[in-house]
Amino acid sequence: MGTLLEIKNIETFYVLIYALRGVSLTVDEGTITAILGNNGAGKSTILKTVMGLLDDQPDKGTIEFMGKRIDGKDTEVIVRMGLSYVPEGREVFEELSVRENLLMGAYIRKDRAAIKKDFEQIYQYFPVLEQREGQWAGTLSGGEQQMLAIGRALMNRPKLLFLDEPSLGLSPLLVREIFSIIKTINDAGVTILLVEQNARMALSISDVGFILENGRFVMKGKSSELMEDKDVREFYMGIKSEESAKGYQRWKRKKRWR
Repeated sequence: MGTLLEIKNIETFYVLIYALRGVSLTVDEGTITAILGNNGAGKSTILKTVMGLLDDQPDKGTIEFMGKRIDGKDTEVIVRMGLSYVPEGREVFEELSVRENLLMGAYIRKDRAAIKKDFEQIYQYFPVLEQREGQWAGTLSGGEQQMLAIGRALMNRPKLLFLDEPSLGLSPLLVREIFSIIKTINDAGVTILLVEQNARMALSISDVGFILENGRFVMKGKSSELMEDKDVREFYMGIKSEESAKGYQRWKRKKRWR
């Protein structure tokens, strides 16, 4: 199992704001890697920097995809190399049909027979999209739009798929469904880099996790180990340790008698 993506010591600025501070990570082929952190930590900036979506970024550091430098390259070149990106907020083409949106994901491809086969695969992952094939994307529910955005990215036949906050704005039931499908896509051979605030769900399906705070990684490790870490459970999963819970109960009793 080789390394698909290697980021070395990248630094990114927004105007005078230090967004990423010496960030380094590797994504190995066949894995799901999760980047966790609160709003504003810089998670999405990592994906946008790799995809070439920020002007003149990164300011420092290097990015290699499949052993080739891609920092400074145009987004279209990066996509043609086999990297697809599902942005936060889905960003489907609202006035195009479901089918037309999926075709947009295959715009750089000429292999019509293979494209037809990929339609069938996408509809296996997301049967509701086949049912809505002729419907305008803007009339879909939030969950259906998320499915469409993932399906559109898969139409590029990516070697590496970036997912930016796929749980955003979805009900718990839909979140579980989306994450189950993400795992199925990975099992089919697609390597995934997942940016997510829902630490519990992200760690449950990923192999490796990184935790980002203020533009720096403060923790990394196997996802199974991070799920058992006391600080991760308390600050990112909302699960208080027994010691914290006892202290909270004592505080409540004191407050009650004041």
